Amino acid sequence: MYLLALQATAESSGQIEEIARTFGVDWPHLLSQIASFSIVCVVLYILAYKPILKMLEARREQIAGGLANAEQIKARLDRIEAERVDILAKAEDAGKRLIEDARAAAARVHADETRKASAAAEQIVERAREATARDYELMRAELRREVGRLVVQTTATITGKILTAEDHERLARDAARELAS
Repeated sequence: MYLLALQATAESSGQIEEIARTFGVDWPHLLSQIASFSIVCVVLYILAYKPILKMLEARREQIAGGLANAEQIKARLDRIEAERVDILAKAEDAGKRLIEDARAAAARVHADETRKASAAAEQIVERAREATARDYELMRAELRREVGRLVVQTTATITGKILTAEDHERLARDAARELAS
């Protein structure tokens, strides 16, 4: 069996030799090119591929960190938005309370001013009544004097005599009594 394998290998090796000759393969040059290509691959792997892989890994970590930061920032923004909404709601409630307080204060001021105006109007009406009463009394006194004078003058004209001060006084008193009743 081993012999068969060697014979098959020898035959296949002969075929390879024949194909290589057909295509113009020069084994020493091919081996040197394979060796130099391998050296270039090793040098590129060490000098270029490893640093690029490190840079890509650093970039991947940086992107992952950025995504984590973005998640944190989004969470903070959501929290800030919730706080903003809460603050706006509190401010709206405070504004409504201020408006209600202002309306209540305005109603109190209005009631106080209405009460003051009513009191002032009552005082004005009372003063007007007093002034009217004084004027009425003054006019009555003046009317009494005038009626008394007219009675005395009429009596003097009718009787044709000159009345004394006593007569004037008596007639004025009688006329005043008549007017009072």
